[in-house]
Amino acid sequence: MKKAHIMVVDDHQDIRDLLAEYLNRQGYQVTTAGDGAAMRDLLTSESLEQGTFDLIILDVMMPGEDGLSLCQHVRAINGPSVIMLTAMNDDADCVVGLELGADDYVTKPFSPRVLLARIKSVLRRVRENGFVTEAKFQSGVSSNNSTYLAFMGWRLDVLQRQLMADDGVLISLSNAEFVLLEVFLKHPQRVLSRDQLLSLTKGREAEPFDRSVDNQVSRLRKKLEADPQNPTLIKTVWGGGYMFAAAVTSVGG
Repeated sequence: MKKAHIMVVDDHQDIRDLLAEYLNRQGYQVTTAGDGAAMRDLLTSESLEQGTFDLIILDVMMPGEDGLSLCQHVRAINGPSVIMLTAMNDDADCVVGLELGADDYVTKPFSPRVLLARIKSVLRRVRENGFVTEAKFQSGVSSNNSTYLAFMGWRLDVLQRQLMADDGVLISLSNAEFVLLEVFLKHPQRVLSRDQLLSLTKGREAEPFDRSVDNQVSRLRKKLEADPQNPTLIKTVWGGGYMFAAAVTSVGG
């Protein structure tokens, strides 16, 4: 089996060298970059010199172009998966990174074993869900310039915050249900962990071991699914979290 190829992007050489040595020992091919310009060059030339990258480990705080901007660039070109490295307890960076399309994040200082577990999890999801590689989870469906997000006959009005069935009937949503559904619709066909969903819906207010996501998912299923006990739209991914399985399109007003 071909080794997964990982790019480590960090302006601290000691971190780059440490991760490269550790991940090489774990059986991965590793290429490093010290800043955004070097990362962009590697992505541009990868087909000729470096081979295809499967994953980028990307530091948020770097001089010049920061990791959030670089993550957005990776998503725009349908690039590889991204794990962000963020400062301890910097919830804002975590939330923004996930919204820009990062697959996961690890806070500094971190244990290499923890990072390795996250790497294996992201690469496993990519292997098991081929659409992630093809569409990069559709780079996230943006509702910024759209009035509706449509899926399977349903239509979510993101301005009026209303959900409409295909027969025109309005379905009542609580604020928490609306926020969670919008997150799912903006990240369709992508496995989202409970921690990611909490970060995207609650931000700094999220608390460890908060189980409210499960309750909100259950309520949404009762409103969306023909059989809530056997859901086809919001699927549980054992050990992973949840995935919104339907394709989503954005429609202007």
